[in-house]
Amino acid sequence: MSARAQELERHDVEALNPEASLTVPSDSSVLTSSPSIAGVEQPATTVTEWVTQIEASRVQITGVRIEATETGIQIVLETADGELPTPTTEMVGNALIAEIPNAMLMLPEGDSFEQFEPAAGIALVQVTNEPGDRVRVAITGTDAPPVAEATATGLTVTLGEAVADTDQDAIQIVVTGEEDEGYNPSSASTATRTDTPLRDIPQAIQVVPREVIEDQRVTRAGEALQNVSGVTDAGLFSNYLDSIFLRGFNTAQGNFFRDGVRLNSYFLGFGAEDLANLERVEVLKGPASVLYGAVETGGVINFVTKAPLSEPAYSFTASAGNYSSYRGEIDLTGPLNEQRTVLYRLNGVYDNSGSFRDFVDSERIAIAPTLSIEFGPRTSLRIDGNFSRLETLPDSGIPAIGDRPADVPRSRSIDEPFSSFEYEELTLGYTLNHEFNDNWSFRNIVRYQSFRVPEFIGPLDLSLDEATGELERFPYSQRVNADSYSAQTDFIGEFTTGSIQHRLLLGADFNYTRQDRRFTLDTTVLYPSINIFNPVYANQRYDTPTTLFRDDKFYSYGFYIQDQITLSPQWQLLIGGRYDIFDQERTFGDVEPRERIFEQTDSKFTPRLGVVYQPSDTVSLYASYANSFLPSGANQRNPDGSEFEPTTGTQYEIGIKADFLEGRLSATLAGFILERQNVATEDPNNPGFSITTGEQTSQGIELDIAGEILPGWNIIASATYLDARVTEDNTIPEGNRLTNAAETSASLWTTYRIQSGDLEGLGFGLGLYYVGDREGDLANSFTLPSYVRTDAALYYERDNWQAALNIRNLFDVKYFLGSTGSRTGGINFGEPLTVVGSFSIEF
Repeated sequence: MSARAQELERHDVEALNPEASLTVPSDSSVLTSSPSIAGVEQPATTVTEWVTQIEASRVQITGVRIEATETGIQIVLETADGELPTPTTEMVGNALIAEIPNAMLMLPEGDSFEQFEPAAGIALVQVTNEPGDRVRVAITGTDAPPVAEATATGLTVTLGEAVADTDQDAIQIVVTGEEDEGYNPSSASTATRTDTPLRDIPQAIQVVPREVIEDQRVTRAGEALQNVSGVTDAGLFSNYLDSIFLRGFNTAQGNFFRDGVRLNSYFLGFGAEDLANLERVEVLKGPASVLYGAVETGGVINFVTKAPLSEPAYSFTASAGNYSSYRGEIDLTGPLNEQRTVLYRLNGVYDNSGSFRDFVDSERIAIAPTLSIEFGPRTSLRIDGNFSRLETLPDSGIPAIGDRPADVPRSRSIDEPFSSFEYEELTLGYTLNHEFNDNWSFRNIVRYQSFRVPEFIGPLDLSLDEATGELERFPYSQRVNADSYSAQTDFIGEFTTGSIQHRLLLGADFNYTRQDRRFTLDTTVLYPSINIFNPVYANQRYDTPTTLFRDDKFYSYGFYIQDQITLSPQWQLLIGGRYDIFDQERTFGDVEPRERIFEQTDSKFTPRLGVVYQPSDTVSLYASYANSFLPSGANQRNPDGSEFEPTTGTQYEIGIKADFLEGRLSATLAGFILERQNVATEDPNNPGFSITTGEQTSQGIELDIAGEILPGWNIIASATYLDARVTEDNTIPEGNRLTNAAETSASLWTTYRIQSGDLEGLGFGLGLYYVGDREGDLANSFTLPSYVRTDAALYYERDNWQAALNIRNLFDVKYFLGSTGSRTGGINFGEPLTVVGSFSIEF
């Protein structure tokens, strides 16, 4: 939970003093306390009475008026009961934002109030309802931010205009805490590269916020994404690496981003993002090349990192669990100068985990420093760093026998004890934001990423005698060195043409990635075989001379334009297009004496079109069309020597997004048809060669629900129907299901925390996860059976600390996460009954 959220929660348990008033300087955040359910005199004895009491405790604001004073204005908020909770405030540019908790705006003329230039020096006053039973009052100064004096004397909140001699050097954007939207964030940037309300985006996008990550005590992206419809986590290396499928398609080729910039490690197939430094995970489903260039068809996953805060906050979390696993996290943030124009944040994690799999353990360390600098009211710079290191055994899973995974114990490993995988990743970069005026802004992002695999060694599967269980293997090793340089520049402008409003995005990006790979790979030299039913481990480490090499250079250039058009209060359009140039050069072959050089250039225009119709403030109907493209490897050629055409994707999607319970609960229902074309398939006329005539189609319906049902009761849930199949291929039978694509799946995670009384701070969590049968390979030669997994949690929170107990797979169900598509290995078990205890404290 964020520092701001904890502060608000501490104040919620205090009684309101109606006579209290407090003068607040412009850099304050919390003014005073607000009432809570504790104020209800008689305890509820039934659910109906409980709901009635909660509704009764919410203050209803039935009128808003503005009155002139000698120093500025007075905003009068009329209530029915004569008691108004005192607001919290923060400064954002020239605006003072005051949020009144436990309140609801119920005006005869609608659910919002707006008045332009009510007095000299004040440009705009807005009063609106916000999710979580909050009313927001926003007062925008003409040239400087206002200062405030707030009282809780029954009917009024007094807000004064900024004094004339305000020190302009003190005007700044003050970030007092992460926005506490609980399980139901209202906006995201991944779909449009602008901060856009989710209800205005004509495409399915889901967010897993920090509160869900903390409640579930998950540490990997795949674990967090179990809450999102249409997503499958297939697991890799005992689930220490991420192998994610979106709408039936693998996301291995560059579909992962951090703060909108492609992650080099995922692009090269070794993604392992730790969640300690993340504020949220955003998932945009379907083709996304219009903004992100060369990506696979299923969608993109964007990791949004934590931002520095202007209020000092220091948190520490320690956890321990099965198999001698333990983990520690730190999160430090605050200002570095009195003016709070220089802020820092430092996140760090150390994780030492055992496993239910034989010989498998892991050690992970990650550190992520961030510095933000405000050069004035319109210019800011953020500098980010991230270093992570992972060491583990490269668990290759188990093979299939017949039409099912081999019947072996979950702990059984067919890898050698000496097998090892190590990787290191370093990222450095900055983000520069500048506002030219109130309508136009500029953003420039530069990133350097370094990725190293100093050691990846262990015998690989070659063939399996399914009658005896004898598995032939060969020696293998790999070393990787890669560097990536990225730059992205955006211009964002807002303007009108007649009555039509536009938010225009003009941008360009560039990426250069270089990788060198060295292999020990010779299938003619065998490593001692192993029997999967009665393993005897050779444990003979071998030399790793380089027998094969591959050096790659990738250059990508993208130019894009997007217009978010508001035609009327009900109708919105999203129109975009991008032109990409993708150059690659590959040199590979035996170290001696042969090498082959391939060069290839692909270019592609990818459009996107979407429309949103909002018949009311709580309902959005949308339809969209989008494309994607992904170049083939430079060494892949048709029989005549010509280059493969890029793999492309086309999606048609319709859906409805709706808010319930006064915006506390949101739902998205989407239907889609997604086609992946130019898939490589065997050339029937030239054995040993491939041609790009294959096609795969995914169509389905998805439902996502997230938010707060009642105070303290949160939920995030999903359901998926997916029909993902091969529709054209020369070797795979048409109609075969895609690998790891379950026809039906669903998830539910819900928590409740007692809000008052002797048990206040006690909480409970329950999770149910269902995944239907999945095919283990494209040939559909074996099936991974369906499963239902149950998770549970127990919390206790007081003041600035929390203790939690999380139980995963409560009933110890034996299940499989997914498959890499091979019969000889790569089927990955899900974890058995696992208990994790944690303790967090914040100062």
